[in-house]
Amino acid sequence: MKSLLQRVSRATVTVNAETVGEIEHGLLVFLGLDRDDDRAGADRMVDKLLAYRVFADSEGRMNASVVDVHGGVLLVSQFTLSADTRKGLRPGFSSAMPPREAEQLYDYTLAQLRRHHPLVASGVFGADMQVSLVNDGPVTFLLNA
Repeated sequence: MKSLLQRVSRATVTVNAETVGEIEHGLLVFLGLDRDDDRAGADRMVDKLLAYRVFADSEGRMNASVVDVHGGVLLVSQFTLSADTRKGLRPGFSSAMPPREAEQLYDYTLAQLRRHHPLVASGVFGADMQVSLVNDGPVTFLLNA
């Protein structure tokens, strides 16, 4: 399980010209699911996302979490994070979780985020989404569960 998280001052997801998810100050999280990922890994990822210190504290140091700053979390499924890019000029996706299983684990992860944090929005699993963001910093991290 991989999460590409970006500290944002604003982010939105649209599907068919309709906004389906939107946050102000917080984290935009792209979630990639691999074949051997499971709920235990999702639980670890949720804990890590909510506690990861990427926001400035009172001294201007990156020492505060999204929970600490009362920020939003926007979760977007991103199967291309599971791509194998080690050889050739075309990504391979044999390590990606099959869509049906991935949707169930994505939904579980989203439910766990909502259970532990009040400001959570999401994209639509498997949809053709347009994501707009203002990266704050820019600050971007790739987390593995």
